[in-house]
Amino acid sequence: MTEAKLGNSRNKSALQTPNNSQKRAARRRPRRRLLRIGVGLLLLLIISGIAAGWLVHRGGQVRTHLTSSSALLGELRTQLLQGDTAAAEGTFSELQREVSIARAAGTDPLWRAASYIPFVGANFSAVSEVTVSADDVVNRAVAPLLVDSAALDWAALAPVNGQVNIAPLERIAPKLSAAADTVRLSHERLSQIDVGELLPQVAAPLQQAVDALEQADTALGAAAAAAEVLPTMLGSEGPREYLVLVQNSAEIRATGGIPGALAVVRANEGRIELGAQRSATDLESFEPAVIVDPQQAAIYSTRMGRFMQSVNLTPDFPTAATTASEMWELRNDDADIDGVVALDPLALAEILGATGPVELSFSDPAVDRILAESGLPTSLTKDNVVPTLLSDVYAAIDEPALQDQYFAAVAAEVFKALADGQADGADLIRSVLQSSAEGRLFVWSSDDGEQAVLASSAVAGAVTGTTSGGAAFGAYFNDGTGAKMDYYMRRTVQLRRSCTIEGYLQYTLTATLTNTAPADAARSLPEYVTGGGAFGVPAGTVQTNFVGYGPDQALLQTARLNGEPVPLGSYRHGDRPVGVLTTTLAPGETATVELDFTNVVQQSEPSLDVTPTIQPPADVVLPLTGEASCL
Repeated sequence: MTEAKLGNSRNKSALQTPNNSQKRAARRRPRRRLLRIGVGLLLLLIISGIAAGWLVHRGGQVRTHLTSSSALLGELRTQLLQGDTAAAEGTFSELQREVSIARAAGTDPLWRAASYIPFVGANFSAVSEVTVSADDVVNRAVAPLLVDSAALDWAALAPVNGQVNIAPLERIAPKLSAAADTVRLSHERLSQIDVGELLPQVAAPLQQAVDALEQADTALGAAAAAAEVLPTMLGSEGPREYLVLVQNSAEIRATGGIPGALAVVRANEGRIELGAQRSATDLESFEPAVIVDPQQAAIYSTRMGRFMQSVNLTPDFPTAATTASEMWELRNDDADIDGVVALDPLALAEILGATGPVELSFSDPAVDRILAESGLPTSLTKDNVVPTLLSDVYAAIDEPALQDQYFAAVAAEVFKALADGQADGADLIRSVLQSSAEGRLFVWSSDDGEQAVLASSAVAGAVTGTTSGGAAFGAYFNDGTGAKMDYYMRRTVQLRRSCTIEGYLQYTLTATLTNTAPADAARSLPEYVTGGGAFGVPAGTVQTNFVGYGPDQALLQTARLNGEPVPLGSYRHGDRPVGVLTTTLAPGETATVELDFTNVVQQSEPSLDVTPTIQPPADVVLPLTGEASCL
C-alpha cells in the first residue's frame, strides 16, 4: 500500500516536472510572441510611414493646385472685365482642372480619416473644407455665369444715347442669384472653422480663403441684387421717378454730407432723363414737420422732419430717404417719387474716372460771366472735382445762389456724360462698386419687394433690423457748426476689445478728431465756410456731434473725452444702444472720444460702419485690437 502510494507520488512528480524539450519549448514561446509583436510594429511603422508620405504628397498637391487656382481666378476676372471671352474660356477650363485635383487630394479617404486624429485632425478637416469650397465656387458659381458670357458684357450696362439695355440683366439675374448663394454658403462654412485649433501653416491660408470669399460674397451679392431690381427700377414695368441727393461732405451728416443739391431722374423702359433740379434751401422749413420715428427724433431732434438739409442726421438711410421723398412731394404737387439715391462728391469723382472730363456750361450769360471771372474750372475731372466742390467754390463765389447754380451745372453735365454713353462700362461698374463699398452711394425704393432685395446690399444703409454677421458697431458724425468746415477735419475710428474685472467682453469705440484748418481760419476763410459764429460756434472752430452705435442688446457703459470720464446722451435706436458726445475744436486742436459697450452676445468678428468723409476709408478705420475672448 505504501509502495503504491510512493509510486503514485513518483508518477505525479514525473508528470509535474517538465523535461528538457518542454523547457526549450517554453523558452521559445516568449520569443515567438516578441517576434510577432516586432513584426507587427514593423508593419505598423511601414504602413504609418506610407500613410504619412501619402498625406504629405496629398498636402503638396492641395497647396500647389490651390495656389495655381488663385492665380487663374485673377486672370479670369481680368479677361472677363476686358470682354475677352475666348481667353476666359481657356482659363476657366484650366481652373476647373486645378480645383478638381485639389478637391480630390483634400477629400482623399486617407485624408478624411486623418481628420479624426486627436489634436491635429482639425487641420486636415479644415483643408478638406477649403478644397470643397473652391470646387463649389468654380463649378457652381462661376461656370453657370460663363455659359451666358454675353450677359457679362460690362460695356453693355453703360447707357447709350440715354438708354440702358436691360435685357441682359433680366437674363443673367437668376444665375447671379444662384452664384451669390453658393459663394455665401461657402463663406459661411469656412468662417465657422475655429482657426485657434489650427497650425499656423493651415490657419493663414484658411483666413486668406475666408477673406477672398467675403469680397466675392459682397461683390456677387451686390451684382445679384442689382440684376434683380434694376430692370423694374429702370422702368421695365412702367415709368419711375427718383429723387437724387448730392451730399456735400464739407458739412458732415451721418450718411456723408448735407443734401444741398437735389435733382429728379426719370426712367422708362431703360431710358433715363434728368428732370427738375433745386437747392435744398429752396424747400424752406416744413411746418408742421414731417413725422419721423420718435426714437430717432429723440436722438437727432425734430430738425429731421423740418429741413431737407437735416433728413440724414440719422445714419439710417431708409429713414432719411422716406423723409426726403415726402418733403419733395409736399413741395411739388405733380411729383410721385419711386425711390431716392444719394451720393457724395467722391462718388462723383469715381464716375468722372469712368466718363472722363466734363465741360460745364450755364444757360444764363450773366451767371456764365460771373463764374468765368471766379477762376473756377469749367472742365471737371476725377482729380479736381472734390476740392472744387468742397472748398474752392466757397472761396471763389460769395453768393449761395450762384454756388447752387455751379453745383447744378456739375450734376447736369455728369448725368449727361453718363446718359450719352461717355463712360467706359467696366470702369463705371468698378466706380459704382467702390462707392457703394465705401458708403458713398445709397439707394432706397418705395416698392416693398425691391427694397427687400436692396436691404441685403451695401447700398441700403440701414442700421437696424439686420441680424447676420458679427457684432455691429457704428461711428457717425454730424456737423454742429452750421458751416462748411468739415473739409478741414481729419478723423480716425477704431474698435478695441478688452475684458472687464468680472471677465466679460467689452468693446471700446474710439474716435479721434482733428481740426486742420489754418490758424487764422477766422480771417482767411470765407464767412460762408466758417459760419461766422452765427450758431454760437466761433469762426474757424468746428463743432461735431459724434454718435456711437453698439450692437443689438448691448449695454452702453461709460464715455470719456480725452481720457477723462464725461456724461453723455444715452439713447436706443431699435435694440441698439446709442451714445452722443460733442467736440468743439479750434484750428490745430485734437479730441479723442471713447464709448464702452458690454453684454455683446455676438461671437464672430465685429463690423464697424463709419460716416464716409473726404478721407480714404483705410485712413479712417483702424484695425481691431485687443483680446478675442475672456475667461
